Amino acid sequence: MRAGTLPAPIRALPWSMLATVMAITTFGLVTLYSAAGGHLAPWATNQAVRFAVLFAGMLVLSRVSVATWKQHAYTFYAITLALLLLVELFGHIGMGAQRWIDLGIIRLQPSEFMKLAVVLSVARFYDTVPPGFISRPGVLIIPVALVAVPAGLVMLQPDLGTAMMITIAGTTMIFLAGTKMRWFIGAGAIVGALLPVAWGLLHDYQKNRILIFMDPESDPLGTGYHLSQSKIAIGSGGIFGKGFLQGTQSHLKYLPETHTDFIFSTMTEEWGMMGGLFVLLAYGYLVRWALNLGFDGKSMFARLVAAGLAMTLFLYVSINIAMVMGLAPVVGIPLPLLSYGGSAMMTVLILLGILMSIHRERFQTRHIGGL
Repeated sequence: MRAGTLPAPIRALPWSMLATVMAITTFGLVTLYSAAGGHLAPWATNQAVRFAVLFAGMLVLSRVSVATWKQHAYTFYAITLALLLLVELFGHIGMGAQRWIDLGIIRLQPSEFMKLAVVLSVARFYDTVPPGFISRPGVLIIPVALVAVPAGLVMLQPDLGTAMMITIAGTTMIFLAGTKMRWFIGAGAIVGALLPVAWGLLHDYQKNRILIFMDPESDPLGTGYHLSQSKIAIGSGGIFGKGFLQGTQSHLKYLPETHTDFIFSTMTEEWGMMGGLFVLLAYGYLVRWALNLGFDGKSMFARLVAAGLAMTLFLYVSINIAMVMGLAPVVGIPLPLLSYGGSAMMTVLILLGILMSIHRERFQTRHIGGL
């Protein structure tokens, strides 16, 4: 069947993006299989089932119109903010932090969904602001609050990594909306002046992670153990890796969290620099695809949402990779579609579903008939 005779909804799908998502996830399942010592259980099977369900959900969400995402942006934000408040009251404590709501069959991490809610709500706000009013002080109050309030709640859990992602993505959107640079210079000066205060508010383990980042060899068997073993795993993989199921750092239990935060280290030990480069290029394609949607967006809302979600995806990848290579403190950010876990995978596939909505709108604009 020729491409031109295919139904419009099929032609509208971003097939190269979907193939990239499938490739990343498949590579992740292979790595989870290896991390479990050559067994499908417990990680690879669960992850595959999750992905199948959530991938179908992503395709359903791609049929939601951009106007509907805009209409319900504030509602989504309010619900997610309420869930963050519930975490503070009734949240499940794990890994030293209170981040999850335990529903029995699944544990939800509302801070993951807040990454999307902030992007949608800030874009919704700026879509209603006339261009000449964007840099007015009174106008800035609302988007700053939309970013700062959830970032502050996430810090209380405490979850420094997610708070950073929310803040950076939100700030990027405020800048791209057209806010003048002088406001960012002033905000930067204020943040710099408050750094000593912020340091005092950090938990001891967070301070230790930052200190270890600055001097990795100061405590290689204690706080710095994760990072030391991660760097050994990555370095020992060389260019082509040790081979599938041949990773000694992961299989001999030297490398902790082989299936979650440090899955990139597990993968590069066995597949080497070439495997790592493949993953980075695949992520780079997804970010570039999202940015292109932002450039072609029909409205301020669509452009800002695409840019904000592209930045969110970029932060997921860059923070995790920098973290496991010792280029950033260990802050517990998973690697999208590779790391084991439900909330992060759900967030990323919802993110891609929203971007697919924008892609479908662009397709409708460029082709006669619509969907």
